[in-house]
Amino acid sequence: MLLQLQTKGTENASCKVLLIRSTGELTHPLLEPLKNTLHRKMEDKDNGWITWYGSNEVRIIAILKDTSGKAMHELLEEARSKGGQATKKVNYEKMEACQVINLSADISEPEILAFVEGMYLANYQFLRFRSEKKVNSLKTIIVDVPGINEGQLSQLAKVVEANFEARNLINEPVLDFNATELSAYITEKAEVYGFKCVVLSKMEIEQLGMGGLLGVNKGSKVPPTFNILEYTPKGTENDAPVVLVGKGVMYDTGGYSLKPAGVMATMKCDMSGAAAVVGTFLAVVANQLKVRLVGLIPATDNRVNSEAIVPDDILTMSDGTTVEVLNTDAEGRLILADALHYAKQYHPRLVIDLATLTGSAMAITGNLGAALMGTDTEYREILIASGNTTFERIAEIPYWKEFGEMLKGDIADLKNIGGPIAGAATAGKFLEHFTGGEYPWLHLDIAGPAFLKEDQDYKQKGAAGFGVRLLYDFLAGLQ
Repeated sequence: MLLQLQTKGTENASCKVLLIRSTGELTHPLLEPLKNTLHRKMEDKDNGWITWYGSNEVRIIAILKDTSGKAMHELLEEARSKGGQATKKVNYEKMEACQVINLSADISEPEILAFVEGMYLANYQFLRFRSEKKVNSLKTIIVDVPGINEGQLSQLAKVVEANFEARNLINEPVLDFNATELSAYITEKAEVYGFKCVVLSKMEIEQLGMGGLLGVNKGSKVPPTFNILEYTPKGTENDAPVVLVGKGVMYDTGGYSLKPAGVMATMKCDMSGAAAVVGTFLAVVANQLKVRLVGLIPATDNRVNSEAIVPDDILTMSDGTTVEVLNTDAEGRLILADALHYAKQYHPRLVIDLATLTGSAMAITGNLGAALMGTDTEYREILIASGNTTFERIAEIPYWKEFGEMLKGDIADLKNIGGPIAGAATAGKFLEHFTGGEYPWLHLDIAGPAFLKEDQDYKQKGAAGFGVRLLYDFLAGLQ
């Protein structure tokens, strides 16, 4: 559910969300009816809530008092989580508008914005296939806080709404949303937002010799697409672009290396990398960041039929490398390889790829973050810092050169898997080969956080849209 964020409007909203941090704020007139109760509550170690019901209004008091020894990004995430909880309370009370008021001089502006962000993120719903649509009541948040302006709220809203777009794409079942429909969606958004989009057809993909993308697509009746997104704001025409590459496997059965039923059930999320690239473009263009940006999205599903590739097949990639396919469920790296080779023509400042690539990465991070590896040394710490700020965290994993040696082929140049150990790192080394060392590159394996099994404060079960907020924060810092 999209919200209206504003600093003015319903001055006497019947629902007020009040932020406090210390007992010194308990003398405020809005807290007078429950001062004694709050004083007792403030003695608790943990942060908490109190809801007060008046004759004509509801006051929801969020206590953000425990700051001892915490870094700013931890305080931001606690505020964000509190905001998510606040939205659930507002919707429970069936309120359409609420007024956020900060009563503490010790709660910083970034914390308040994180609180509002959490509120907005928590209002997401995917109801398209529900016959009975129980729509959230909350429609407007009035942020009554000195120093926070409409421009800040507008920027925040556009990023959250881009995250929602990414989540919608991931949540769509492949029966309703395949590779060609993804391309149609991107083309439509490009026209609305004002960025360039070129969609390569199967014939054009064949002319480029993209053997990885074509090989994975052999089992599908839906043709592959290769989507090229470009955003060049005025004054950046001569800048080297940042290139974002997103894995667009619209559904992954595993091919002939078939996934077990319990694992296959969520494989519509295997295009989460593609969705993150699309969502990042929407956020960047909507907020007119001064960064030249290119997006590359190879898209197909990975299915089984009499034409599908099988283990032992050999594919010739667009850079001429031959690859011995030992596992058809290691398909994401095959389509990304062609995209990483294609990226060379842009002479990029940096390439970042995002992919739900390996269960190995998921075993390392769980749903708490993404695994990071790559060749870049200039930008990785900045990206890690953005991950902390947005709490779309990333963690470097061992990435030793020996992992690359495990991919040497027996009858071809490379194998598409490296063996029983270090699956995330060997997948990264496979991708690195196709960069050719021609540009700085970072790989994000987002298999863990891309799709959630249960609700979390401001996140809902299902697609998380991981990467949109992370990459937007990162790119905003490059202006």
